[in-house]
Amino acid sequence: MNKLFITGRVGRTPETRTISTGDTVCTFSLAVDNRRKGGEEQPPTWFRCSAWGKLGEVCQRYLDKGKMATVVGPVSVSTYESKEGGTRFSLDVRADDVEFLSPKEQSDAA
Repeated sequence: MNKLFITGRVGRTPETRTISTGDTVCTFSLAVDNRRKGGEEQPPTWFRCSAWGKLGEVCQRYLDKGKMATVVGPVSVSTYESKEGGTRFSLDVRADDVEFLSPKEQSDAA
């Protein structure tokens, strides 16, 4: 079974696009804190998340940079070449479920 549960902060404003099949996809990055025993803090682990269809539309509406969220879904690893010419790895999560953890803002309540 390939199912990952991650909780972190959205790293940038989500982007939504419609692909050639007519499906909608919302992509965003999530930074997950890494703390070791003894309180030693490590750099966050970044995940690229994609939410499709209605879930993607809801993510576009309610997620924003800095907000907390939990994402559940399968994870995959992809590779790409950096600007410096080195090989980099990306952790990609296709969201089955997203829980919005940041409180609603006053403008949303109105």
